Amino acid sequence: MNLKPALSLAAVAVSLATFTQIVQAKEATFINCTSRSPTGFSPALVMDGISYNASSQQVYNRLIEFKRGSTDLEPGLAESWDISDDGLVYTFHLRKGVKFHSSKEFKPSRDFNADDVLFSFNRQLDPNHPYHNVSSGTYPYFKAMKFDKLLKSIEKIDDYTIKITLNKPDATFLASLGMDFISIYSAEYADKMMKAGKPETIDITPIGTGPFVFAGYQLDQAIRFFANKDYWKGKTPIDRLIFSITPDATARYAKLRTGACDMMDFPNSADLEQMKKDPKVQLMSQEGLNVAYIAFNTEKPPFDNVKVRQALNYAADKKTIISVVYQGAGIVAKNPLPPTIWSYNDEVKDYPYDLEKAKQLLAEAGYPNGFETELWVQPVVRNSNPNPRRTAEILQSDWEKIGVKAKLVSYEWGDYIKRTKEGLFTAGIYGWSGDNGDPDNFLSPLLGGDNAGNSNYSRWKNKEFDALLDKAIHLKDKNQRAELYKKAQVIAKEQAPWITIAHSVTFTPLSLRVKDYKLSPFGYSSFYGVRVE
Repeated sequence: MNLKPALSLAAVAVSLATFTQIVQAKEATFINCTSRSPTGFSPALVMDGISYNASSQQVYNRLIEFKRGSTDLEPGLAESWDISDDGLVYTFHLRKGVKFHSSKEFKPSRDFNADDVLFSFNRQLDPNHPYHNVSSGTYPYFKAMKFDKLLKSIEKIDDYTIKITLNKPDATFLASLGMDFISIYSAEYADKMMKAGKPETIDITPIGTGPFVFAGYQLDQAIRFFANKDYWKGKTPIDRLIFSITPDATARYAKLRTGACDMMDFPNSADLEQMKKDPKVQLMSQEGLNVAYIAFNTEKPPFDNVKVRQALNYAADKKTIISVVYQGAGIVAKNPLPPTIWSYNDEVKDYPYDLEKAKQLLAEAGYPNGFETELWVQPVVRNSNPNPRRTAEILQSDWEKIGVKAKLVSYEWGDYIKRTKEGLFTAGIYGWSGDNGDPDNFLSPLLGGDNAGNSNYSRWKNKEFDALLDKAIHLKDKNQRAELYKKAQVIAKEQAPWITIAHSVTFTPLSLRVKDYKLSPFGYSSFYGVRVE
């Protein structure tokens, strides 16, 4: 994940005085109290929901988009598309009259067209593209979705027609185009910044076609936006949008109750019962498309031994984690897929909490007295896990009962992910929320062999598992795909590169003045169409 832009974001800072003036303005202002700063404002470079909320969900559009509050697709910057009979060629007919945002450094001279689509795809696809290495770009999600192998070519037929040719048919391609990592940038903006000798500007000060215009960022304090009056779908009812960065959940709740926030993310599980009764709060919830898990680095001893991994699965008291950490707002996970997604295999048998069985497997693996290891602790709260530290403490206690002494280790979030991808960890707490409603979006990025060292943190590779995924993604028949994914889940459970912990229920507390907010099935926050009274 690229961190360089995030370190220089203060270059677009705004003053606290300006922040206060905006809050007090008579215009319709929406304040979102968020738990941390984004890692960046360029959706091609990041891979986390907080960053997408602060960039792609507000500032950008994509060729195809998801309907508000749904996994259903609808036209975005592409008004329509045609697919060849062999499923390899997609022709997109682009929307005319779409305006890009302006900034102090950039005033667009033309509307959105095919050149912007070419830039947005080829920057990530082509290693020789002049922008490919800008901002130390690694394009983690582009690679996680195997777009670097899937896309054969992107051609401009005319200013408003794009032809994309695939190397193989892909049943998930259209849904993947609705995902944040493939947001459409302005090629003209990129060209101007390249000529000015500061190409990384497009990743720090985002310019898109979306409902909100980026107005500034005060490091670790606030991000601000204003409504795009020329938005092609029509101006949103909110005039000003502010992300107030408030790391402490208790403080976020206090701000919500006093009217200093209209919405907060990641409430404390212990506060949920009070919120349900709070006359100043409307609490929205839904079952999340997510999974919390422990990944074992399968390339490092002792976790290269499947019996060790299975033993630690048997030694994890997941029911206690659900009770203590999730406080009822989650269910025990036995598969990488949540039960709300099609192809979930309910016949898979989970590892029961069985310390004697765990000890037996450790002895068979050559560790009759256990061993010492590290357990990395995710330093931030995410949709999938409301309290990673408490989760780690429970596991640490459980494992000690079978002789496994785990030292808890943590790093700053960006560093945590960077070190994980480099394979420096032994075991660690992670989470994932789906982005397109397809089971491949869990299984392939998280456990596919091609993603080892990218989003497959366990670095697990299994030829039979990968073959099932590869066959499934090229089939049109949903039932046939489902059967293959069910087989893949059996392999993942038996080989145990993870301990699957939980699928959480996501909660979003709002002030009473908020109207027409739609919960995203993907756990993101989009504010187009929301009103405040």
